[in-house]
Amino acid sequence: MTYRKKLIEVALPLEAINMESAREKSIRHGHPSTLHLWWARRPLAACRAVLWASLVDDPSSWPDKFPTEEEQQRERQRLFDILGRIAIETDKKGNQKQVVRGLVSWDEVNDPKSKVLEAAQREIARCLAWDRNEEPPTKPDAVREYIAKYAPPVYDPFAGGGSIPLEAQRLGLEAHASDLNPVAVLINKALIEIPPKFKDQPPINPEDRKQIRTWKGAQGLAADIHFYGTWMRDEAFKRIGHLYPKVKLPKEYGGGEATVIAWLWSRTVKCPNPACGCDMPLMRSLALSTKTGKETWVEPIIDRSQAVPTVQFEVKSGKGKIPEGTVSRKGAVCIVCTSPVSLDYVRAEGKAGQMGTKMTAIVIESNSGRTYISADEVHEKIAVSANAGWSPDEPVTTPSHDVDRLPMYGMYTWGDAFSSRQLTTLTTLCELISTAHKVVQANAIDTGLAKEIAILYSDAVVTYLGLCLSKLTDYNSTFVTWSQSRDQAAHVFTKQSLQMVWDYAEVNPFAKAAGDFLVSLKGIGETLEKNSPASKTGYVRQFNAMNIKEQNDKIVISTDPPYFDNVGYSDLSDYFYVWLRRSLCEVYKDLFVTLLTPKNEELIAASHRFNGSRKKAQQFFEEGLRKVFIGMRETVHSDYPLAVYYAFKQTEKDNTEGKSNSAAISSTGWETMLEGLIQANFTITGTLPVRTERSTRSISIGTNSLASSIVLVCRPRPADSPKITRRQFLSELKRELPNAIKTLQQGNVAPVDLAQASIGPGMAVFSKYAAVLENDGSPMRVRTALQLINQILDEFLTEQEGEFDSDSRWALTWFEQYQFEPGQYGDAETLSKAKNTSVQGMVEAGILEAKGGKVRLLKREELQANWNPESDDRIPDWEITQRLIYELDQKGETGAAELLAKLDGRGEVARDLAYRLYSLCDRKGWAQEAIAYNSLVISWPEITRLGSELKAPDSVQTSFL
Repeated sequence: MTYRKKLIEVALPLEAINMESAREKSIRHGHPSTLHLWWARRPLAACRAVLWASLVDDPSSWPDKFPTEEEQQRERQRLFDILGRIAIETDKKGNQKQVVRGLVSWDEVNDPKSKVLEAAQREIARCLAWDRNEEPPTKPDAVREYIAKYAPPVYDPFAGGGSIPLEAQRLGLEAHASDLNPVAVLINKALIEIPPKFKDQPPINPEDRKQIRTWKGAQGLAADIHFYGTWMRDEAFKRIGHLYPKVKLPKEYGGGEATVIAWLWSRTVKCPNPACGCDMPLMRSLALSTKTGKETWVEPIIDRSQAVPTVQFEVKSGKGKIPEGTVSRKGAVCIVCTSPVSLDYVRAEGKAGQMGTKMTAIVIESNSGRTYISADEVHEKIAVSANAGWSPDEPVTTPSHDVDRLPMYGMYTWGDAFSSRQLTTLTTLCELISTAHKVVQANAIDTGLAKEIAILYSDAVVTYLGLCLSKLTDYNSTFVTWSQSRDQAAHVFTKQSLQMVWDYAEVNPFAKAAGDFLVSLKGIGETLEKNSPASKTGYVRQFNAMNIKEQNDKIVISTDPPYFDNVGYSDLSDYFYVWLRRSLCEVYKDLFVTLLTPKNEELIAASHRFNGSRKKAQQFFEEGLRKVFIGMRETVHSDYPLAVYYAFKQTEKDNTEGKSNSAAISSTGWETMLEGLIQANFTITGTLPVRTERSTRSISIGTNSLASSIVLVCRPRPADSPKITRRQFLSELKRELPNAIKTLQQGNVAPVDLAQASIGPGMAVFSKYAAVLENDGSPMRVRTALQLINQILDEFLTEQEGEFDSDSRWALTWFEQYQFEPGQYGDAETLSKAKNTSVQGMVEAGILEAKGGKVRLLKREELQANWNPESDDRIPDWEITQRLIYELDQKGETGAAELLAKLDGRGEVARDLAYRLYSLCDRKGWAQEAIAYNSLVISWPEITRLGSELKAPDSVQTSFL
């Protein structure tokens, strides 16, 4: 089978892609993630890069146009510059900084003046035209028309948060999205299906209609969403504003009244001590603010004058000891009588409906900023007096780790996750969405729209209002925590689970702060305006990916499937679904036909759906994923590679001695994904580590996370592929893999990602054959192949030791056995002879201490201070590496670069040694030490740039080959 290789199958500017993917997490204004929460959403920069590089030919595919390797590399670099490059630019203050330019840049792709999107689309059209033996179009409109006519559609069958379909649409491609989960389907409709239908349409609300202006893109739709959303908010305040009273300010804060930002509460249960019996508060912490100079907490005031003691709280600030919290994973303690209380008792009280609440403090906005005042009895009575009249009575599903076994605490329905005041507010807004639907339709007809168009438009507007309401629940339930370090509410889903919260924040949805309806509304409007809709609508439907073979057209598939049991999307999304169903069931009758989101067909390994059987859950996942990949094999376009994202998480690692991150590549998740692809007759041509975590200063941060995603690049395997023996496979691996690993190192792939990145070239060998036969004639399993790939990786890293000086080879061997602990002098001397060095020489070199018959390597912080390499005539590679890491930790990249500049070209060996040391530490389970070596490699491009002291703006470009 012959095909033209795409850029993604040869090289990518990985450093720029990863840098922008990490930066994307801090972008809020207009980012699609602000439309509505979805778990494990892939970064747009990575999705855009993968899609574009899957469509654009590598220059080696056109030998008649680029006949020499030099010409191909020059053309490849030109494509890199379009896709993503790291430029060094000077800001207004004269400081140089790294910025990402090109298609992956969020700023440039949203700036029409940059023309970067036009340049990217021109390359797609050029490849299409060359393949058709036609002259490529050059003018932007002609390019877009050519792509629309000839480019194949792009399909994501696990669309989730919509990143992949949205980026396909941004590139001018026909985007198709599906998901089994109704919440995900609605998010995708809001991103790619609805906006193009009303592109450039003016608003229909009576206020904005008065404006004489041109409405571009989704500006008109966004204006209507804001208008009718604001009307909803104002109308809701008229109805329930009395439930959110202002608070009288103490004289020390200027007197008068202030709007409440949040009311802070604690859950309570009756103390089991018969001599006490108080309603004991369950508080993880009594601190309110931990900001330096603004430390604030609540002090319990106990009234013992009655038969049953009562507890009130008084706000304290300044210097003083903050009382201990009263509940943890180990149990609780009564704040009145100090009796220990088991969590079993607390849970039993919850199940019996005896868990209550107690207001502990009030947060307001004053002239001094966020201010805390003591709880008010009147405010507490108003809060509990609310009567919603309706509550989502849909059951919390069978207990799973994702919903923290909420029924164990008596929370049997989703309505139990909300206070009575929150339920009143949310149900009021649901009712107003229904009213707004009618008003929008009437106003649309008044502007002259046909009735059927007016109905569609009103459906569109209330879709976003419904999403706004659903989004609001992320800040309006009894699972909202108060961030003591930031003085603000933290939304419910800070993690991919719903965990029990003992002391929670009830935010004011009318306070114009986090959790306010207008704040949520603003985010949705900005998303629509920032992401200009395509000329052609996208196509979204609810669909089970296991039935993908029903697709008739040949399509480009780029997808982010579920990862074994990492995220229970269905269980978690019920939290939002019950409110979306309440507010939008008349608009999307088919989508919200079930009481809760589909569970049994969801493709994850959820053991709680198989009576706790992990084996049955794993079998379901493996069989389902295999079915999906077989369907993809039948529908994927033969001219384009399949791209599959896989999120590898640190918890898959076996931390026992002798196991490592690299060994974890044969974990269940990886094995299932690869086995499914290979059994579906795909060959894996590459793996791309996509990192979305910021790498800077990871030593001090103390993290050593793996790449957030691995992108598997696959092609259909030819039907006539031969079989080979285990011996032949090993021989080919040993021939191909070392060069590929060296290329990865030169590409600055982080040590923590090296084992995963090595899977690509290794599995390319394994998967191109119909089978690799073991000695007994049985086919080799993927797990065995992964272990062999890992074995050769270890051999390669060990062989690299020969490139280091004698002192460093000795230090490596000694470090592996003793780390920085002392060992016997005699053993050290024997080893030094084998390595052609001496103990005394290494002591004089400054890396070793020898006294009292013991020898030990000096730690980084123990090395001689004020060291000048120019006056040192014996500098082991080991010392260079350790000193660079020390400078990086203490002074950042600048400090490390200053040292590198003095090393007269010897710094490069430090990076190679860091790879070897990371592998060693990882295998031994020395996590903190491994972080140091990983960090040096990650920071290397910036260190070398600063060390070169280039004065003119330049660019740093790392390629993944």
